Amino acid sequence: QVQLVESGGGLVQAGGSLRLSCATSGRTFSTYAMGWFRQATGKEREFVGGISWSGGSTLYADSVKGRFTISRDNAKKTVYLQMNSLKPKDTAVYYCAADIRQLGIGIRECDYYYWGQGTQVTVSS
Repeated sequence: QVQLVESGGGLVQAGGSLRLSCATSGRTFSTYAMGWFRQATGKEREFVGGISWSGGSTLYADSVKGRFTISRDNAKKTVYLQMNSLKPKDTAVYYCAADIRQLGIGIRECDYYYWGQGTQVTVSS
């Protein structure tokens, strides 16, 4: 069983930055690709980005490319989402998730098996 716990969300002004963390349990964290998704009110959950098990590869949605950076520390069993130049449209609940397929970085919800509870990010204009 793997548990994921996100933290670091909050209220920030447009143009500001936040760093989300996702702490995990379980001995096999370092073998999983990890992803970040978000869900705005009234919208479907969408892929934000992902990182390979080694951290050597990352993938981002076009909407966040160049502004968001995903990293991981396998020794700490933690994955991070650094968000810069935040915009009001980035307001959402952000979720981290673990892709246990070992087939690269998934971009679909169904590629991910374990999910955190989410953390709210609100960007004011």
